[in-house]
Amino acid sequence: MISNGVDAQNWTERGKTIRDLIKELQSFEDPELLAEISIDGGKTTRPISFVGKENGKCLIVYTK
Repeated sequence: MISNGVDAQNWTERGKTIRDLIKELQSFEDPELLAEISIDGGKTTRPISFVGKENGKCLIVYTK
């Protein structure tokens, strides 16, 4: 699993808020890095197609 200094025990169970995600993304030195998503710990990745709202949640989506 990808590690970036965040306590995995805490957020893997509850998820991250938009505020948490923005704060973490702002810590990257290069804001031009491509953002991708993985559901298998980084073994496979896909580009983020769009971000939206559904049922009161932020949804990050990859579509072909």
